[in-house]
Amino acid sequence: MFSAMRFVWNATRGARLRPWRSEYIKWRIETYSGMKAESLTRKDVLGFLWREKANLLRFLRWTGEMESAAQRLSKSTERP
Repeated sequence: MFSAMRFVWNATRGARLRPWRSEYIKWRIETYSGMKAESLTRKDVLGFLWREKANLLRFLRWTGEMESAAQRLSKSTERP
């Protein structure tokens, strides 16, 4: 859960309380859905988040798993 919150925090840098203004979030929505980033409004972004919540939660779980795997790998390759 912590890794998911960290991802969202980093993805909304510069627009933490207004994620619909985040250029990164707009770009990701555009690449995923085909909606044009420059024309996305607050309503569009929030609607997208609501519609795709299951996929987004799955993605956030996956990022946590990948982060854990990377940490385990880096620990196993460290030299004492």
